[in-house]
Amino acid sequence: MERKIRKVAVLGSGVMGSRIACHFANIGVSVLLLDIVPKELSEKEKAAGIQEDDSKFRNRIVNDALSFAIKANPSPLYLKKSQALIATGNFEDDMSKIADADWVIEVVVENLGIKKQVFDTVEKYRKKGSLITSNTSGIPIGMMLEGRSEDFKTHFCGSHFFNPPRYLKLLEIIPTPSTRQDVVDFLMSYGDRFLGKTTVLCKDTPAFIANRVGVYSIMNLFHTVEEMGMTVEEVDKLTGPVLGRPKSATFRTCDVVGLDTLEKVANGVQQNCPNDEANSEFEIPGYISKMVENGWLGSKSKQGFYKKEGKEIKSLNLSSLEYESKSKVSFPTLELAKNEEVLKKRIKILVSGKDKAGDFYRKTFTKLFAYVSHRIPEISDELYRVDQAMNAGFGWDLGPFEYWDAVGVKGAVEMMKQSGVSYASWVDEMLAAGMERFYEVREGRKYYYDVTRKSYQEVPGGADFIILDNLRKTNVVWSNSGCSVIDLGDGILNIEFHSKMNTMGGEVLAGINKGIDIAEQEGWKGVVISNQGANFSVGANLGILFMYAVEQEWDEVDFAIRAFQKTMMRVRYSDIPVVVAPHSMALGGGCEIALHADKVVAAAETYTGLVEVGAGVIPGGGGTKEFALRLSDATFDGDIELPSLKNAFLTIGMAKVSTSAAEAFELGYYKAGRDKFVVNGSRLIAEAKKEALALYEAGYTRPVERKDIRVLGREGLGMVYAGANTMFSGKYISEHDKLISEKLGYVMCGGDLSAKTQVSESYLLNLEREAFLSLCGTKKTLERIQSLLTTGKPLRN
Repeated sequence: MERKIRKVAVLGSGVMGSRIACHFANIGVSVLLLDIVPKELSEKEKAAGIQEDDSKFRNRIVNDALSFAIKANPSPLYLKKSQALIATGNFEDDMSKIADADWVIEVVVENLGIKKQVFDTVEKYRKKGSLITSNTSGIPIGMMLEGRSEDFKTHFCGSHFFNPPRYLKLLEIIPTPSTRQDVVDFLMSYGDRFLGKTTVLCKDTPAFIANRVGVYSIMNLFHTVEEMGMTVEEVDKLTGPVLGRPKSATFRTCDVVGLDTLEKVANGVQQNCPNDEANSEFEIPGYISKMVENGWLGSKSKQGFYKKEGKEIKSLNLSSLEYESKSKVSFPTLELAKNEEVLKKRIKILVSGKDKAGDFYRKTFTKLFAYVSHRIPEISDELYRVDQAMNAGFGWDLGPFEYWDAVGVKGAVEMMKQSGVSYASWVDEMLAAGMERFYEVREGRKYYYDVTRKSYQEVPGGADFIILDNLRKTNVVWSNSGCSVIDLGDGILNIEFHSKMNTMGGEVLAGINKGIDIAEQEGWKGVVISNQGANFSVGANLGILFMYAVEQEWDEVDFAIRAFQKTMMRVRYSDIPVVVAPHSMALGGGCEIALHADKVVAAAETYTGLVEVGAGVIPGGGGTKEFALRLSDATFDGDIELPSLKNAFLTIGMAKVSTSAAEAFELGYYKAGRDKFVVNGSRLIAEAKKEALALYEAGYTRPVERKDIRVLGREGLGMVYAGANTMFSGKYISEHDKLISEKLGYVMCGGDLSAKTQVSESYLLNLEREAFLSLCGTKKTLERIQSLLTTGKPLRN
C-alpha cells in the first residue's frame, strides 16, 4: 500500500520546529504543532485575568513561537494564509491528537532524557505504522530506541533538517539497524519530491555528514586564520562567491549560525570522535572562546565577528578583539580570477596564486581534501553523498570532492605530500588504477568513483534530473556568447541564457529566436526556456539602453524595444509549445518572457516581478500589454472593472516582486490552472520538459494573436490620473513617479479613448513602446538607470 502523508505532528516549536511546521504547510499538509505548558502565568496574563486552565496560557509557548516564525523575514511560508493549516497545542492536553498523524517529528531540546520522555508519550498515542523521526543534529539516533516497541523501532529514524527549512535544501536521513528499508526509501523520496530537499542518506555517526565536514572546514579555517595572521574581511572576501559559496562567506555565516552553536557542535565532534585523525582541529581557538565568554555570539547578540555601530558595520580584529572600521581587501590572485566566469576554472587560478591568498587556498584545501578522504567509508560509503550534503546544507556550489577534481586530483595529492598532510590510501589506489577524477560525465549522466567497487558508478537518480553542464559537451545544437540551444532528448530543445546575471541583450534575444526557429523548421516537439545559473534573469541589459539613450540614438532604442517585443511575441505565437521555467530572480524581462509562455513551470523559490519603474520606465517587452490583456480576460461586461484595474496597475506601479512562486499566482504573474511550480528546483528542467511534451501530445496548435482586448479608456485614466495626483500632492511620490504612473496607466487603459473599446495586442505594444521611449528621453529616468548600473540601488528622484 502506498504511504500518504496527510497530517504531520511536530513536537517542539522552537526555531526549527515552528519552521518545519511552516514548510509542511507550504506544501498543503495539515500540521499539529505542540510544545510544553508554561511554568507560570506572565504578568501580562495576570493583568488580563487569564487563568492557568485557559488555553491562551497553556498554549502560550507554542503560539508565541509560531507567531515569531511567521513574522520572520525572510518568511518560512510561501503564503501567509498557509498558517491556517497549522493547529497548535501542548504536550499535556493535546498529545492524544497525534493518533491522526501519519508522521511524527520530534524537535525538542538536544537532551536524550527529555527526548525519551517525549517518545514514551508518543508510543502511547501514535497509530501503528506511522513514521517517527528525530530532528537531532548531534545525539546518536540509535540511543533513542531504548525501551521502544518493535513497531516504533522499525518506523523510526533521524530526519535532520537544516535551518531555515524552507530555504536550505539539505535533509539528512539517518536510519538505525532496526529501520525498515521501505521507510528509508519513502523518506528519501518524500523529502525530494514533496519537500523539495536534497535527501542524503547518512550513517549514524557524530554530526552525520554535513556538520561533520562543514564544522571541520570552519574550525580548520579558524586555526589557519590565526596561523597566517589574516583578517575577518580578508577571509570573507576569499571564501564567498569567488569560491562558489554564499555571500555570507565564513565569518558572516558564523554570526548568523551563532558561535555558541558552532562551539557546541565542534566540542561534540571532538568528544565523540576520539579516533578522528584531525581531532585537534576541533579544539576551540582562544579568540573564539573569548568571544563566547564575552557573549559575542553573532546576530543573536548583535555582535560577533561583525558589529554595527551607528550606520557603520565594523569587523573584529582577531588579535586585539577590538572592532575596527572595514578596510579594502585586495589580492593579486583575486584580480586574476575575477574575470573567469567558470567556477571550476577559477578554482585552479585561486589555488595557483603566488600571494597570501594562494597560500591560504592551498593550506585550507589540502587539509579539507585529506579530511574528506578519511571520512570514506566512516560517514558515507559513497563520496557523492558528501558533496551533495555540502552543496545543499552549506550552499557550496562545489562539494569537497568536486573542488578536488577542479584543482586536479594528482596535483592536490602532490600539494598534500609537500605540506606533510596525510590523506587516505584509497586515493593512491584510484590513481594507480588510471582513474584520475572522482567524477566523470558520460552521455549526459554523472558517474562517481566507488571506493568499495574500485570503479565508476552512476550517481543514483540521474534520470530524474536534467543537468545542463552534463549535456554541454555533446548536446549543444547552436550557441552564441549569450545563449545556447541544447537537446534535452525526446524532441525537446532547451534555450539557456549564460550572459552576465543572465541579462537579456541582443545575443540572448537572438538565441531565443534561433531556438524557436530550429524547433519549428527541423520538426522538434517543443522548447523549454530555462537555465541553471544563479538567477533565471534579472531583466534587460540596462547598460546598452543607457548608452543609446545618453547618446540620443533614439532609432537604436526604438529598434531594441521592438526586438524585445517581437521576441516575446515569438514566444507566444510559434508552431511549437514554449515552456518557460524560471527560478531565483526572474525580474523585468525575465518576468515578461514567462508572461508570454504557453506554460510556466517555476521553482518554488522564484522571486519574480515587473520592476521597470525602479529604472524610471514601464515594462516595455510586452509586460504592460500582457497585464492589460489579463485584466480584460478576468473581467466581464457589467463587472466593476476599476478595482481590478487598480490592483493590476499597483502591481506594476509599485514594482511588486513575489516572495515565492506561490505568491506570483496571487500577483497575476502566473496563471492558475495553467502554470505550476515545483518545490525541488533540481527537478525544474525535467518537469518543464514533461509539460512541453504533454502540450505537444495534446495536439498543440499555434494561438491566434488577440484583437479582442477590452480597455477602459478615459474611465480608467480618470482613476489613474486622480490617484497619481493625490499621491504626489501628499508627497508620497515624486513628480517623476507621477509621470511614470500616468504613462503606465495610459497604456493599460488603451490610451485616450472615449469609451470601453476592444483593441489588439499590436495596438497596446505600440503604446507601450512609445511610453517607454518617451521616458528614456527624460533626465530623471537616465539618472535612475545610472544609479542602478553604478550602485545597484534604485534612485528616487
